[in-house]
Amino acid sequence: MSSHNTVSFSEARRVAVFGGTHGNEMSGVTLVNLWVKNGAEIQRKGVETKPFITNPKAVEKCSRYVDTDLNRAFTPENLSAPGGDDLPYEVQRAQEINRLFGPKGSPEAYDVIFDLHNTTSNMGCTLILESSKDHFNLQMMNYIKKAIAPASCPVLLNEHPLLKYSTSRSVAKHPVGLEVGPQPQGVLRSNIFEAMRVILKHALDFIELFNEGMEFPPCTVDVFRVSERVDYPRDANGNIIAMVHPNLQDCDWEPLNPGDPMFQTFDGKTIHYEGAGTVYPTFINEAAYYEKQQAFVTTRRETLVASAIRKA
Repeated sequence: MSSHNTVSFSEARRVAVFGGTHGNEMSGVTLVNLWVKNGAEIQRKGVETKPFITNPKAVEKCSRYVDTDLNRAFTPENLSAPGGDDLPYEVQRAQEINRLFGPKGSPEAYDVIFDLHNTTSNMGCTLILESSKDHFNLQMMNYIKKAIAPASCPVLLNEHPLLKYSTSRSVAKHPVGLEVGPQPQGVLRSNIFEAMRVILKHALDFIELFNEGMEFPPCTVDVFRVSERVDYPRDANGNIIAMVHPNLQDCDWEPLNPGDPMFQTFDGKTIHYEGAGTVYPTFINEAAYYEKQQAFVTTRRETLVASAIRKA
C-alpha cells in the first residue's frame, strides 16, 4: 500500500491503566492494586506504564460511585468548573485526573489510557472504542483479537452523538475501555480476572512492538456500533413492569430479530422486539444500568478499515 495511506503516530511512551473508576468492579481494582505494589508485569521497554486507582473513596466503600458516576464526569463543564471542595467528589476527582493525565485534548495528554471495567452482563471480553477514526486503537484491537483467537473479543464502538459519554479514559489521546463479564458487583471471579489480565498483556505488547518500529499493514476490524438504548417497560409511575425475556437473557452479541421475545411481564406475557431489522443487543440486564433506565443497548454490525500505521 502506498505511503500516503500510512498513518504516522508518535511513540506511545506514557500509558496509564485505570482501575476502580467504578469502585465495585473488582477485577480492575485488584489488578491495579497488585501492579501499584509491583508493576513489573505491565512495564515494557521504552514505555512508562502507570497503574492508577481513579475513584479511591468508591473503592473503599465498594460502591459504583460516591456522589456521581465518575465515568460520565469528564465533560468540559465539569473539568473547568470552579468550586473546589463544594463540587461533587467525582467531579473533583475528574479535575485531578485531568491534571495528572491530561489535559484532555492537549498534546501533553497521556498517549494511551486503559480503563478496566466489569459488567454483570454476559459480554465476555469486550474492547470499547470511542472513535472509528482512531487507526492506532483499531490496529491495537486487531492485534489483540488475533492474539487471543479462537477466544472472541468483540469491539463495541460508541460514537453515537446522544449516547456516548465523557469517560475517564477520554483524557488520553487513545482511550481504550476494557469491559469483562459476567461478574457480580463486589465479587472477584478468577476466570474474569485472568481474561482481563491477558487482554492487557497483549495490548501492552502491541505498544512495545509499535514503539520499536514495527509497521502494521492495513486491516479490517469488525465492530458493534451503538445504535440505541432500550428501557424496561414501565407503568405511569415509572415502575418497571417487565423483565428481560429468558430467551434474551445472557445472549449479548447474538442477533435480535423483529418478532423475537424481548421482555416478559410479571404475569408472564411476552413483549416482542418490533424494530426495523436485526440488531445485536449488549449490556443486557446490566445491574448498574437500572438507575440509568436501560435494559440493554442495541448495536449494528459494521466492518471498519484501519489504515497502515507506523512510528513517526
